[in-house]
Amino acid sequence: MSEYRLVRLGEQIRNEISAMILKQQIKDPRVSTFLNINRVEVSRDLSYAKVYVSSFMDDRKTQKGVKGLESAAGFIQSTLGKKLTIRQFPKLLFVLDHSISEGFAMVQKLKELEINGVQEDSGEKEE
Repeated sequence: MSEYRLVRLGEQIRNEISAMILKQQIKDPRVSTFLNINRVEVSRDLSYAKVYVSSFMDDRKTQKGVKGLESAAGFIQSTLGKKLTIRQFPKLLFVLDHSISEGFAMVQKLKELEINGVQEDSGEKEE
């Protein structure tokens, strides 16, 4: 399958899983509506799809949400298999992704540096 088609299929899977989470179709209590599906990487032979999951919640709750998605993987695969017409549907592997929390921490550090830089500049001018 071409790279473009794999990326497009990954986006379709990401959109469908996100919609299922928002509509609370996954009945596992560990799966929160605060979970975010960042991206889906589909293997070339369509045997696996890595689903990267993150959240603004703490790591423990996010990890529980990933475990809930793992236990509901069969239900998610069967539901998506009915919606997406492809010959072979990939097995879903859910992976905890720290990119949102790391990005948020980086923005906070940049803001602190900016504030400290402004304070140092204003302190030099007053003397």
